[in-house]
Amino acid sequence: MSLKLSRRAFLGSAAIAGAATVLPPHWALGSTHYQPLMIEKRTIEVLGKAASVYGLAGPGGRQGLFVGSDEPFAVTLNNQLDAESIIHWHGQTPAPDLDGVADTGYAVPLASGETRLYDFTPRPGTHWMHSHHGLQEQRQLAAPLIVRTLKDEAADLQDVTVLLHDFAFRSPEDILSDLTGSAPGGNAGMSMGGGMNMSGMAAGPMMGETSMMSMDLNDVVYDAYLANDRTLQDPEVIRTESNGRVRLRLINGAASTAFWIDLGTTFGKVIAVDGNDVEPIEGALFPLAQAQRIDLLVDVAPGSIVPVFAQREGGRERTGIILAAPDATVPKFSELADNESGPVDLSLETRLRSKSNLAAKPGSKATVMLMGSMSPYGWNIDGSPWPDPRPIEVRHGDRVELEMMNHSMMAHPMHLHGHHFQVISINGRGLAGAMRDTVLVPAMGRVTVAFDAVNPGRWLFHCHNLYHMATGMMSEVRYF
Repeated sequence: MSLKLSRRAFLGSAAIAGAATVLPPHWALGSTHYQPLMIEKRTIEVLGKAASVYGLAGPGGRQGLFVGSDEPFAVTLNNQLDAESIIHWHGQTPAPDLDGVADTGYAVPLASGETRLYDFTPRPGTHWMHSHHGLQEQRQLAAPLIVRTLKDEAADLQDVTVLLHDFAFRSPEDILSDLTGSAPGGNAGMSMGGGMNMSGMAAGPMMGETSMMSMDLNDVVYDAYLANDRTLQDPEVIRTESNGRVRLRLINGAASTAFWIDLGTTFGKVIAVDGNDVEPIEGALFPLAQAQRIDLLVDVAPGSIVPVFAQREGGRERTGIILAAPDATVPKFSELADNESGPVDLSLETRLRSKSNLAAKPGSKATVMLMGSMSPYGWNIDGSPWPDPRPIEVRHGDRVELEMMNHSMMAHPMHLHGHHFQVISINGRGLAGAMRDTVLVPAMGRVTVAFDAVNPGRWLFHCHNLYHMATGMMSEVRYF
């Protein structure tokens, strides 16, 4: 115990001082096995062209980390880029200095060539990891982070993980510049929204209504949509056992795109969201907002295939993988669905019920307003765009009810670092919903979540649309 604490203190002080981390000698690390994780440049093929992207290579060069039930989260993170970076462990709840962000002041980005050690008790489930530095997430700097339980390992299931992403041949800096009409890093995007947008929204529909105004669905039109780095021109085909059952772990790692997961004529069973077990629900069509995860049980009949499509909301574009029985023939599938999809919504959220509800106890309440517009392009929380937010101050030990009211015509997937919360109200209607770390707040909608303030520090709270966050839609939850 003392070794872990002293190592954490060493890394924290070295990071704050801006010095490159020097790992302790091997004998000082005890018996723990540390998995290597490399922030790297790599090349993938997209639409027949070579594309230079970033990646997170774990042991053996495989993208991502897969942690067993008896293993700690113990990683040596090495930055092999020619630029600084830092990786956030999305869905994990370590101490704030190990959260993998620089914005809260507990750490600084890893310099090029630097190695940093992370060591904490992992939270089981389907999670992921991604850059929390600039716009690197758009360059495919994201990967699965799967932590299995003993029950997972004992189950007679084939475990399949799929990371979804959106891809552009253009640089993310050019995309942001086009959105804001200014040079990347300029002030135009940071100052939009605010009071001017507030007065505009005052004349619009009431919360929960969208009939009088049209919703904005997509900020960016992408060149391709990827499932495990591949398009439907050459999808990943995963052979199953005859009459096999698959645990399908789907992660929406897209920077700016929400998807509908479409199993076609096959019904799957939802068993977890954001790494947390739920009461099983059957279906064939599931909404998945940015940063959310969904675990499905899918049966593959002998001789059959199950296409698993992820279709962009409001469009026909799609990606996906194919589950196929051993001898099944796999046809070609179009990258365009027959019909456009609708907006990703809360149709599933209202039905989800957690298997581990928060215990009832008194607490405190806070309300935030999600604000901004597509034109001029800028987004914020409570009219105070990052880096000058209005912090959400709570008390250590409280049960906190956080109400999010969306005063814009675009949905926002809201993520709280360092905690998982329970969805307890949607548009004023109470429920004992799912435990999550990211929840969608629809245009002009209202969602309330509850969490226990038992992990003190400064914690980022932001929209997980990368370009919304980049133009100011980020704040902090603070308690000590």
